[in-house]
Amino acid sequence: MTSDQLSLCLGTNPVVVRRSMGFLRRAKIVCSDRGHAGGWRICRDLATITLRDLYAALEEPEVFALGHRSEAPECLVEQAVNAALDQAFAEAEALLLQRMGEVTLADLAEDFTRRHAARSARQGEHTHDT
Repeated sequence: MTSDQLSLCLGTNPVVVRRSMGFLRRAKIVCSDRGHAGGWRICRDLATITLRDLYAALEEPEVFALGHRSEAPECLVEQAVNAALDQAFAEAEALLLQRMGEVTLADLAEDFTRRHAARSARQGEHTHDT
């Protein structure tokens, strides 16, 4: 798919897609072809690519939207809350990263295929009802 096509699917700007795909290309996860029939494609076996690989290739963006608002807060209450939650955030992140290392793109493709077939079957049932 082209960056424009991917951006439509993802609901984002093609520039964002191109930047992200550049990171994935550097990690040898995707390849790109120029020209009329060009675009991005996955260039490795899906069973060899984990979500953790993607996360690492994308330069390890923040895992959680939750977290400390500032690393060195002046507010004593915020300091106390940060201290109370530091270990929990570290444990949660470690667990999530471990799980990401266990999920491959092949797993996701299989799940997608199953869900797509189930949706198509349900939509076929509704078509016959009318």
